[in-house]
Amino acid sequence: MTSCFMDEEEAEKRSRVFAELKPYCLDLLDLVQHPKKRSPTLSALLCFLRDSPPDSLQPFFDYTLFPLLLLLDVAVDGRTQRKIDPQDPEVSSHKPRRVSDIVAEAVLQCLEELLKKCYLGSVDQMVVILKKMTYGALLSPSVASEEFREGIIKCFRALLLNLLPCSDSSCSCKQITGVPSLLVGDDMLTHPVRCSRENLGGECLLAFLQTQTASAAIGHWLSLLLEAADFEALRGHRGSAKLRIEAFLTLRVLVAKVGTSGALAFFLPGVVSKFTKVLGFARTMSSGAAGNIEAINQSIRGLAEYLMIVLDDDANSLCLEMSKMNSEIYDSTDSFLKELRRLPIRDQDREVSSEYSDVKVESKKTVNEFQEQKNAGSSKGLQTLMVYRTKEWIEETSANVHKLLSATFPHICVHPAKQLRRGLLAAIEGILTKCNNTLKESKLLLLECLCVLVVDESEEISSSAQEFLRYLFSFSRIETVECDIAEMLSRLLEKLPKTVLEDEESFALSSAQQLLVVMYFSGPRLVVDQLLHSPVTAARFFDVLAMCLGQHSVFAGSLEKLVLARSSSMGYIRSVAELKSQSHLTRDHQSAFTAAQHEGAQVKDIGYHQENIEKSSELPRMPPWFENVGSQKLYQTLAQIVRLVGLSLLADSRCKGHLSAIADIPLGYLRKLVSEIRIRDYNKESWQSWYFRTGAGQLLRQASTAVCILNEMIFGLSDKAFENFEQMFHKSTISGDELQKLNSGLNNRHSPTCHAHDPSTWNLARENSNESQLIDCIGRILHEYVSPEVWNFSLGQGSSHVESDGKDEDFPLHFLHDAAMLHQVIIEGIGIFNMCLGKNFASSGFMHSSLYLLLENLVSPNFHVRVAADTVLHVISKTSGYLSVGQLVLENADYVIDSICQQLRHLDLNPRVPSVLAAMLSYIGVAEKILPLLEEPMRSVSLELEILGRYQHPDLTIPFLKAVAEIAKSSKREASLLPNEAESFLQHVKVKLLEKEKRLRTESGQSSRLHHEEGASYCTRPNVAGCHFADSSSVHEELEEITFKLNSSKRYRRTIGSITASCLVTATPLLASSKQPMCLVALDILENGILALANVEAAYRHETQAKEAVEEFIQSCSRYQLQDSLDAADQQTDENRLLPAINKIWPFFVVCVQNSNPAVVKRCLAAVSSSVQICGGDFFSRRFHTDGGHFWRLLTTSPFHTKHDVRKERIPLQLPYRSVVTSSDEPMAEVSTLKVQAAVLNMISELSLNKKSASALARVLKKVTGLVVGIACSGIAGLQDAALNALRGLASIDPDLVWLLLADVYYSLKKDIPLPPTSELPEINRALPPPSSPKEYLYVQYGGQTYGFEINVSAVGVIFRKLNSLVFSNQMYS
Repeated sequence: MTSCFMDEEEAEKRSRVFAELKPYCLDLLDLVQHPKKRSPTLSALLCFLRDSPPDSLQPFFDYTLFPLLLLLDVAVDGRTQRKIDPQDPEVSSHKPRRVSDIVAEAVLQCLEELLKKCYLGSVDQMVVILKKMTYGALLSPSVASEEFREGIIKCFRALLLNLLPCSDSSCSCKQITGVPSLLVGDDMLTHPVRCSRENLGGECLLAFLQTQTASAAIGHWLSLLLEAADFEALRGHRGSAKLRIEAFLTLRVLVAKVGTSGALAFFLPGVVSKFTKVLGFARTMSSGAAGNIEAINQSIRGLAEYLMIVLDDDANSLCLEMSKMNSEIYDSTDSFLKELRRLPIRDQDREVSSEYSDVKVESKKTVNEFQEQKNAGSSKGLQTLMVYRTKEWIEETSANVHKLLSATFPHICVHPAKQLRRGLLAAIEGILTKCNNTLKESKLLLLECLCVLVVDESEEISSSAQEFLRYLFSFSRIETVECDIAEMLSRLLEKLPKTVLEDEESFALSSAQQLLVVMYFSGPRLVVDQLLHSPVTAARFFDVLAMCLGQHSVFAGSLEKLVLARSSSMGYIRSVAELKSQSHLTRDHQSAFTAAQHEGAQVKDIGYHQENIEKSSELPRMPPWFENVGSQKLYQTLAQIVRLVGLSLLADSRCKGHLSAIADIPLGYLRKLVSEIRIRDYNKESWQSWYFRTGAGQLLRQASTAVCILNEMIFGLSDKAFENFEQMFHKSTISGDELQKLNSGLNNRHSPTCHAHDPSTWNLARENSNESQLIDCIGRILHEYVSPEVWNFSLGQGSSHVESDGKDEDFPLHFLHDAAMLHQVIIEGIGIFNMCLGKNFASSGFMHSSLYLLLENLVSPNFHVRVAADTVLHVISKTSGYLSVGQLVLENADYVIDSICQQLRHLDLNPRVPSVLAAMLSYIGVAEKILPLLEEPMRSVSLELEILGRYQHPDLTIPFLKAVAEIAKSSKREASLLPNEAESFLQHVKVKLLEKEKRLRTESGQSSRLHHEEGASYCTRPNVAGCHFADSSSVHEELEEITFKLNSSKRYRRTIGSITASCLVTATPLLASSKQPMCLVALDILENGILALANVEAAYRHETQAKEAVEEFIQSCSRYQLQDSLDAADQQTDENRLLPAINKIWPFFVVCVQNSNPAVVKRCLAAVSSSVQICGGDFFSRRFHTDGGHFWRLLTTSPFHTKHDVRKERIPLQLPYRSVVTSSDEPMAEVSTLKVQAAVLNMISELSLNKKSASALARVLKKVTGLVVGIACSGIAGLQDAALNALRGLASIDPDLVWLLLADVYYSLKKDIPLPPTSELPEINRALPPPSSPKEYLYVQYGGQTYGFEINVSAVGVIFRKLNSLVFSNQMYS
């Protein structure tokens, strides 16, 4: 009953489906007879097919298929291009019925959906459908639309995907997977696929595809699919990338459904060549159908899948003589014995031998049959589409495949598209898994491409490639792995220099990455055995590295690249930023900043962030010459190769003590350079002769490259380098189960005898022997780095080192540039050594041997050298635990100062010591903290800046002055703190003494009452000295503490005053120099020194008051022993330093203001203004009266008026030690003269507005006022504002004088003169009678004759009204 009910239900379901299908099919048949442009029936049928389950459609498969095939025939027939005979009237009159593109495409969509859900019933049915599709695929693209051709391909793929294995377990269809092995996601499985179908009694369709009968169709469709994809590529941007992708996907499905090597081997040359052509587009095309990334990805996977089937190791094992009886497969005696035990005993020997003989006979029979079939086919005119895969055929085919892979795979592994690189990785995994022995010639090529993918930018690709490479090295025989590694290293070392020297940087980078990966995964033992096992081999290896990293192509590359590589001469140096950001902080703020740093707080006063410093201080860096050779990425890869060399020497336990021996190979170039320079010095040969005789340019570049290699090799031993390697190579995405699963697919005939790569082989056991070995090696290298001969090259033109030997016009400038690059990499090497050793760098003595060198190069003429020195100083300070470079230098200040003092005594041998002193004081910013240590250096500097010292070392004057300027600046900064500290100390002393005096009085009164009866009271109010108190010891201790602080303050103040006075004495004579830099630096020193001395004297006055208060209290307490200690610090008389110094400086101010250089004159006027305001005007009143004419002379001539000066024609007195300075006859430029006169007016304004300095102009007030009024009335635009400010200042001294001089001019030019307010006052004309000539103006009579300052009427009115509103009106009503 149940079965009957189910049959009835099934019958009812079928009848319902048939009822729905019948009208659709009838309409389609009608459409065959009467074609239309559009047919809604096809759309409805497509929806019905999509919604119906496969089981309901399978019974009506033939019924539905028939009208669709008829329509397809009509559509194809209507688009077929036929040759028509004009003599045949029947044929000529026949016109095929045309099916529109819309209908034809809809038919294909319905057919595709039907083939997806229904399987074919027989081979004949499949042949019929394939024949119809083949006709459609043969249509020319000119007559068939793109969608139609794509629909044909989709229908063919749907047919293939629904070819399922049969249920017969012995059928050949069970030998194939039926699905592309490198399938990713749902590339083509857009509908559910059943694993198998029941055997309906017919022939298995998959087995039919593997027969020789179907080989022609298979080959035809392979050709059709490849031609369809190729045609779209030829169409360029008009081509369809989608159709191209569908063609490749369908081809992959077809190959997977055929799935046997015998059925596909005949078509391998054509298919591989077509795929290779497609892969070639990946290099040349980046757009259009040909350059479509997905299409190229499908072709990569399709090519690999085809090779994996045709050249499979198992399928070709008999041809390659890889039978189980071959003794080569047995890895050990035990495995061989196990196989022997499995063999039958005695009686079964004959069976075994007969079995193997049958195999041999059968193989011979197969060969004979193949030859007979081939001959028979040839005699019948048919070509057999099968090949006999002999050993010779496989070898020839493998060689051709290797050529094609060599031309395509290396380009794809460096392609920017991630999808292509991922597809290439899958292809390499598949080929090496299935064709490891068949394609043994291509094995190294594939491994090299795999090595590039190991360090891919994509995390996904890199991790997968690393796991697969570990797997290959782990589950292969150790002899095979070592042989492959040795051959790869040999190939890569030979190829690497060629690729680096070529223009293709991508190939150079890939070659370097291949070598890096092979070295890392081979382990330190193999690296040492293959590359460093002998001195000759190691030297050859370092020669290869030197060729890749060297400067041989320093001028290569485009002009744009060279221009971008050049940096500005002005750059950012962090030490300077650090100094500027901290210069405004007081000493208290500095201590608070230091405390905050220790507590981890963030201080916003600093202008830069610590993380930015750490980022910019990263070492090692790419050497400067490599910018023109390759990119940063290429250098990093080459550098990592060098680092592995150093790491392997310590990681391999057999190489104890070899590090220094290997390092001596590149170090020899530097030693050779030092030796050549020493020979030059001994022979007293000129630099030019030495350069051209020895080829020093090449030697210098070789030394620079060697230094770069040594730096990277030592850096490879650091923890940071090892962390970088771990981060790069220790990535894992494959689990253990997946790894074992993968192992089962690769050559499971071999037992694993080579263990997986163990990362611990590169681990450095930080033993004392390794540490001492590293310190010894660094010491040997650093000894050559700091060699004086290396630093004797001058880095700028006009240096004394070059000029001292002769003329330098023929000296090659690029040689100096190369020397600068050598210095830069040496300095960076010092920082790298510090990073490797950490705090052992200082304990080993390397800090003291290199710190002076780094400070010296902070003021190098080359900007890159300065930046390198600054960076290394920050690195050393960080690794040593200091917060800043200043603290580093401060902690080692005694050592540095001692070195400076020693070298100051021998300037001929140490000409760069002034630069070191200036660098330490300016860039590092620790001058104020080491001022007590600078008294001795200042004495030596003062001697060198005297006349004789300047004559002996003229080139050192500016560096010495810069050092003095920094000392003066620091003295000013420290002196500015002294008055406030002294005043606060004075208040503290007064409060303390008052408290003690009150307590003594109280205790004195109590003591008097206790001893009143005995008459022992001897204490009086004004004198409490004779009293005995219980706390007398505490009073004594507090007084001692106050006395100690007072004496300490005095000593520090005197130190500041002494250093400042030395700076003033040193710089004062240089104001008379004719050289602008000397004058400007000297003026800065004087201005800072004068302000520092003023603050020192202010502090002295507060200290004197504090001392008097303490003395009074001491005398009142009768503590006379403290008086001696208080007077011990008063052995020097330093109460008056400022005015005597100014008295000596003033004549040089007068000389300096007569300088012809406008910049010097302006700076001098500013210094005079500040000095007068600091010292007070009374001291300068007589001096301005006597020497003021040199200042006012600058205001007597207009910038636009030339005046002949007889005094300039006088020949100045020339001292014997001075060179004659030829003065230019050209006058000062008008703009420069305007700026100088504006500076004079600004000085007058500043002095007059300041009450402290206004008295300086008292004796010259009329003259100065007359000159200023004349300039103001002239109306010169550049001087108008300055003159107005000067008149405002002068009016603050004597407003009547200013008004009188201005009114004399103003009312003499004004026509409408106002009447006086009362009749008692005289009229203005009577009080100020108009002058008869310009010389009778009051300002001319007071100020003297001027030239070029003519009266401007409008300017007179403007200046008078402004002053009237700003000055005179306020005074009138005040």
